[in-house]
Amino acid sequence: MDEAPVVELGLGGWLRIGRGRIAVADTFTLLRAIARTRSVQGAATEIGLSYRAAWERVRTLEADLGHQLVRKTRGHGTTLTEAGAALHEALSVAAAALAPSFAREARAMQAHLAARFAVPLRLAVAASHDPLLMQVLSEWGGAEVAVIGSRDAVVRLVDGRADAAGFHCGAASPAAAGPPFADIVADPAFRVHPLFEREQGLLVAPGNPLGLATPADLRARKARFVNRQKGSGTRAWFDRLLAETGTPPDEIVGYGFEEFTHQAVAAVIASGAADAGLGARAAAERFGLGFVSVGWEVYCLATSAALPADGLDRLLAMLAERVGDVPGYRPPDARAAVGAGPRPHR
Repeated sequence: MDEAPVVELGLGGWLRIGRGRIAVADTFTLLRAIARTRSVQGAATEIGLSYRAAWERVRTLEADLGHQLVRKTRGHGTTLTEAGAALHEALSVAAAALAPSFAREARAMQAHLAARFAVPLRLAVAASHDPLLMQVLSEWGGAEVAVIGSRDAVVRLVDGRADAAGFHCGAASPAAAGPPFADIVADPAFRVHPLFEREQGLLVAPGNPLGLATPADLRARKARFVNRQKGSGTRAWFDRLLAETGTPPDEIVGYGFEEFTHQAVAAVIASGAADAGLGARAAAERFGLGFVSVGWEVYCLATSAALPADGLDRLLAMLAERVGDVPGYRPPDARAAVGAGPRPHR
């Protein structure tokens, strides 16, 4: 079986200073090695040159730029001069700033080549947990899935460590939720696909014996709460609900008790170890729990704009087929999904 292509992109191009024209990648590699090893011999070994070839490259650079870049000092090895250090720092800053873009473009190129040459490639998807999405992703089989918080998922996408990020921002739209969500909505380097709207609320014991409806009720009745982990969209929504009702987190029993999925929250409540948690209606339905709605939200999938447009078509189609048939889900309002938040609760 043919293996999927591996693409690595890095700093390149040419730098002109005066009449000098130098290769950026070779210059950066050499200066970085000298700075790290404090030795031309050590740098030569690190980058696979002979000692003489390394010195010749240094001298050629210095002649092209008209500045001394390297200084040998007895007892202190070889160091960069002020000019050499300044050039090394400028190239280092550029490399660090461009690294996420290079990583995203490399992953997109892998996907393009894999499709062209008919070799297998599983996309890396980082996503906040959702019962329906996890089921469809499993059936689709075209992705390696990491279940993490919404914020961390988007950061992975931006850094080029994922091809797609599944996230949600509670009652707020991504555009109004602040960074990193608002950043990717505004950045043409990314596409944001509204997948569906889902209903979130308090998961409670069948019949809601404690009569729980608000964070104030949780505090007043000393209900045992099971929370989602920091960085998850559901945790952020619960924290906003607490703030809106003036409820201090430390007055919620079990605020620090964390689970990482909607099913795990539901299972804890179903076992009798907790009285309530915030989660998706689908999880309440699965475990036979009571459910008190707090509203609807948009769940989005963001991708690099460089990713082939057909890379996720099958996944999107499978979700569209299911979303109207599962309790607690509905198709997204295309007008409001990304910029203006979900439709009001009905």
